[in-house]
Amino acid sequence: MPLTVPISACLAASSSKATSRLSMRLRRSISSTSTPQALATATHPHAQQPLSPIPPPDLLSRNARPDPFKILAPQVSDLQKNLVRLLGSAHPNLTDIASYYFSLPGKQLRPLLVFLISRATNGLASGWDDKLRASENGPYRRDDLDRPLSSAEVLTDWNPRMPDHTASFSNVFSLGSHHLVPPVPSPIAQQEGEHDGIWSHSNPHLRILPTQMRLAQISEMIHVASLLHDDVLDDAALRRSAESGPFKYGNKLAILGGDFLLGRTSAVLSRLGENEVVELIASVISNLVEGEVMQAKEVENAQSNVEADRWTQYLQKTYFKTASLMAKSARSAVVLGGARVGVQQDELLKDAAYAYGRNMGIAFQIIDDALDFSSSAELGKPGSGADLTLGLATAPALYAHEEFEEMGPLIARRFKAEGDVDKARDLVLRSQALPRTRLLAQQYADKAREILTLFPQSEARDALDVLAEKVVSRSK
Repeated sequence: MPLTVPISACLAASSSKATSRLSMRLRRSISSTSTPQALATATHPHAQQPLSPIPPPDLLSRNARPDPFKILAPQVSDLQKNLVRLLGSAHPNLTDIASYYFSLPGKQLRPLLVFLISRATNGLASGWDDKLRASENGPYRRDDLDRPLSSAEVLTDWNPRMPDHTASFSNVFSLGSHHLVPPVPSPIAQQEGEHDGIWSHSNPHLRILPTQMRLAQISEMIHVASLLHDDVLDDAALRRSAESGPFKYGNKLAILGGDFLLGRTSAVLSRLGENEVVELIASVISNLVEGEVMQAKEVENAQSNVEADRWTQYLQKTYFKTASLMAKSARSAVVLGGARVGVQQDELLKDAAYAYGRNMGIAFQIIDDALDFSSSAELGKPGSGADLTLGLATAPALYAHEEFEEMGPLIARRFKAEGDVDKARDLVLRSQALPRTRLLAQQYADKAREILTLFPQSEARDALDVLAEKVVSRSK
């Protein structure tokens, strides 16, 4: 069996040898960007070999290629509309700060990734039929996911925005028999219906389960929580070309707003019914903290770092702060589509989704670091070279150091001396650093696209291919 056989064909194959070869191919795709050692020798410039893009996979259709942002525009719009319902608090200021970034225009890349991976893989896992039945008959219909596992009065106490579901503090807390009766679905959920046309479809590759839709919301909530915390740490005045959360509400409320989002995320995550997904998403939050601590230590120890260590730390930090959420959300989408622990082909399916999200997430952040030198106003960042101002040596600075030795002392003292930021920016722009940075991102994007050949042909798979291209070619 050739190595390019999609998973759908492998599910029907009985040859363990062919399955082993497919597994080895996927492991190579993942391991090529999974360890610091591999990253330090295969993708940074000290590999002593020219960086060249991998040709796009031959199996991916080049005709009438779908725009991922257009084909799922109704789903993304629906997600944004319903996401706000998860953010209500009894304290209006907390609701405002938690909702603030959701009101600003954004790429919605993480929810889009969850939707596309879901469509590309639904129907392939061994437990798909069970998941489909649960989404249609319970317990994982759309309105089921809005029902708390504990009494709403216990979980949220009194919330004036949800008077029908929470008890006022003016009343004595009741232990009456009504607690034994399942709560009535909210009026909003009843109006929307559990078989909304934009989510339900007979073709698995055109269907997104309610749990997968909720996962997309969770991924965006975690992302926004991290933005609120990052903007406090970075003392950022702008976000998405508007006032940052800390600038508008103050550091204290911004931190508490991020904490509140993570708390709400934990609550809705528990209702998805998959321990593996809980474990994956919980580890994302840990990774975000690890990445932030790594970045802080990187700045503290800038003078003692050797060049190879800087590249390793940079790529590790990039995974922790950006790619982890994309990779583990993609893997979680496959789990919610019925991929079971210990079933060989299901594990391959999960690994493929994870590898795509990991490689694309790293590519996305590398491009973001390149754009920091050219279009910061469009990104809503506080001025060109914002990373330099924070003392961070990203890929463009590391590449520029290879051509200009004088970049070394600037990195070592974290660009803190007068004129350092301007000089470092000038060295980056005079060198080949930005083209090389884009080429590095292209390599990761091409790895992501290569992994897609493991999936059967579908509109969603083609859209994932286009998405990887757009991530690298974007200008903002």
